[in-house]
Amino acid sequence: MIELSVYMLERIGIIVIFAFLISKWQPFQSRLYREQNTLSKLILIFVFGLLGVISNYLGIRIDDGDISAKIMSVQVEETAAIANTRLVGVAIAGIFGGPAVGIGAGLIAGIHRILLGGYTAVACGISTILAGIITGFLGRKLHVEKTFSYRHAMGIGILAECLQMLVILLIARPFDMALNLVQIIAMPMIFMNAFGIFLFCLIIKTSIAEERRTKATQTHEAFQIAQKTVIHFRQGLNEESCYQAAEIIKEETGVVAVAITDQHGILAHVGEGADHHLKNQKIMTKLTYDVLRHGKIIKATKKSEINCPHKDCKLQAALVLPLQVHQQTVGTLKMYFTDGAHITAVEEELAEGLSKLFSTQLEYAEVEKQRKLLKDAEIKALQAQIHPHFFFNSINAISSLIRTDQEQARHLLLQLASFFRSNMQGARQMRIPLEKEIEHIEAYLAIEQARFPNKYAVQFNIDERLLKVPVPPFTLQPLVENAIHHGFKKLKSGQISITARKNRDTLEIIVADNGCGIERTKLILLGNQVIDSPNGTGTALWNISERLKEIYNYRGKVEFKSKENKGTAVKVIVPIDD
Repeated sequence: MIELSVYMLERIGIIVIFAFLISKWQPFQSRLYREQNTLSKLILIFVFGLLGVISNYLGIRIDDGDISAKIMSVQVEETAAIANTRLVGVAIAGIFGGPAVGIGAGLIAGIHRILLGGYTAVACGISTILAGIITGFLGRKLHVEKTFSYRHAMGIGILAECLQMLVILLIARPFDMALNLVQIIAMPMIFMNAFGIFLFCLIIKTSIAEERRTKATQTHEAFQIAQKTVIHFRQGLNEESCYQAAEIIKEETGVVAVAITDQHGILAHVGEGADHHLKNQKIMTKLTYDVLRHGKIIKATKKSEINCPHKDCKLQAALVLPLQVHQQTVGTLKMYFTDGAHITAVEEELAEGLSKLFSTQLEYAEVEKQRKLLKDAEIKALQAQIHPHFFFNSINAISSLIRTDQEQARHLLLQLASFFRSNMQGARQMRIPLEKEIEHIEAYLAIEQARFPNKYAVQFNIDERLLKVPVPPFTLQPLVENAIHHGFKKLKSGQISITARKNRDTLEIIVADNGCGIERTKLILLGNQVIDSPNGTGTALWNISERLKEIYNYRGKVEFKSKENKGTAVKVIVPIDD
């Protein structure tokens, strides 16, 4: 019994080698641990059936109690039997593949065992097929393929082996030879095959755990890189954003060089080869054009595939990734290596993850761009509605002054021209210097004060050091207009103060008045939504608030403070980019 156990342990080594090899075979992993279709099941049946056939050939011959460890021939003598690890392959097939795979592998291994001959051939063949059925149903019921429970797997294997011993006693003849055989092989085969199943599960489970850890590390690394590059890729594909992103990618991945292109040329190249892979240079390689055309990752493992015309270029291999927006390839990301052997499966999977993340960032940048364009269109539409009304009122005021005060009329015409010139400039730009916005307000106030003399006084408290700070156009004029038309509608005269000051890394502009104030219920809603009110909708304030959020990524905002019959203060907060 000890001698047979030692021989069986040697055969278990074959199982261990098989388990190790198959755990590293990616197609097998994908078929074993994911939802199985008909083709997947057929492949599993063939693989584990083949393991059963090999185990038959490596069986230990037992003839009248004599044990022989020599490799057996293609046939077993009628007076002989074999002890082997056939049931390990069948049991694993049933446990991890389910009943259909277990039965299929059992049929292959069982029929092959019958064809080998010997007085236990039929009994062993039938028991092998039954083992495939039992292990398949029990494995599925106990969910061993998901839990990788050693205890359950070994228990199922022991049960299948005990069944084989029982079938041999029931079918094999002469009975006394069958009984003697079972006494010799039962314990070694039951425990050694159970041990083989345990080792198989252990290797597969360890391999899966290692794969998951690797993927988790890759995912973490990809998200870390994506987090650092998001601020750059959200600006779209331009030279500055691509250069900054390429620097980060090179540093985080450890590749020798990183390049980013659009559909026409190189936007940035960082690292080895930067002396001749120059920005604004046209795309030179068919490799990049193929990625742009087909939208798939391409691997180059030879210098000839990169096809750099510079003879001393040290870039020997590359991964070229597509950058896509709305399923259209708009550019490429190229990660270079000095040796094709450095491009491992880990690098390829990381590159694939980065390609998807960067494409998502570019899509988001495109969405942001469209939203800002839409916001600008809304502002322009709002200006188009306001200007005609303001224009005709201004012309009427000026025309009444032409005969009585020509100099004042001339001054107001110049202010009106300045006002509309500022409108035209603001409609074309996302941000303008604060001094231009102040000039816009001054022009507006000059005309309004001519129309309503002595109705209000305006005081400017502007820190001159802040006049060059860029701010969104049409931010302050609506606030001043609200103060005049809503704040002072019940007052004979009022006061407006416009203050600009620096608070750490932000510019604060406060437009305050001593007017009638705003009802508390409406104050909460101002800037957050359009308000249904007979006195106005608050559209201008909502637009200002939304534009500040969009332009400054929620770092810019508007704050309101007001008390009824005491006045209102509106604070515009704009980040200062040093």
